[in-house]
Amino acid sequence: MEPAPGSAPDCEYELGVPIPGRIVRPELWTRTGIKRLPESGPLDWEAIFGRRAPVILDLGCGNGRFTLASAVARPECDHFAIDVLPVVIRYATRRGNQRGLSNARFAVKDAETLLARYVPAESVAEIHLYHPQPHHDPRAAGKRLLTPEFLLAVHRALEPGGLFVVQTDNPDYWTYMARAIPALFDFEQHPEPWPDAPAGRTRREILARSRGFVIFRGVGCKRDDLDTDAARARVAALPLPRFRSRGPWLELDRLEREQRD
Repeated sequence: MEPAPGSAPDCEYELGVPIPGRIVRPELWTRTGIKRLPESGPLDWEAIFGRRAPVILDLGCGNGRFTLASAVARPECDHFAIDVLPVVIRYATRRGNQRGLSNARFAVKDAETLLARYVPAESVAEIHLYHPQPHHDPRAAGKRLLTPEFLLAVHRALEPGGLFVVQTDNPDYWTYMARAIPALFDFEQHPEPWPDAPAGRTRREILARSRGFVIFRGVGCKRDDLDTDAARARVAALPLPRFRSRGPWLELDRLEREQRD
């Protein structure tokens, strides 16, 4: 937490940028954390949020900056955010609680398992994936998240016309994304900062831009003309993400880990 000079006590800053939302009185705090998901799915969004509303998934949410901002700006939507690191989910949950958000939930879980076991087909309006780990070591390339099978799981989870939003500061990963995502989505690049968050939607974006890195952004709209068989045939023709990750991104990853821990 980094208070800005002269800032109100209900406002938090991170890397010099305000954290979305205002801290409300303690009696208005909510509980946004899900301590443990059930052993098996599917999840019942209406039971989780106590209403029926469009659901937005944030996969690898970090400390929750995007989900907080979207939940504040779009109270008509419900937001479900996950990360594999308990420490960042603790940060996100605390901030969601203190902002009195009833339309946000945070849980510790990996994206592949969530989509494969917990998310019902055609049940979410948007899926956001910001700065997936590129795994610079070629021996770890098999751990990269955005694979053809993962794209198929995203396509399955989205409702008709649903959106898949991606972002990275790694040009090699972006080259793969820009090639693979159009197989199942009408995909458009978004070179400029997101208008709702001109300083950055995520902590990683803010940090990368402060180091002069280019941010690659894109939005894919689900192709509803593809049935399951057609979608599977398309992803079967895609290569795996075996690109060689080059450049100074390893040092930025190390710096981000140090500051996060």
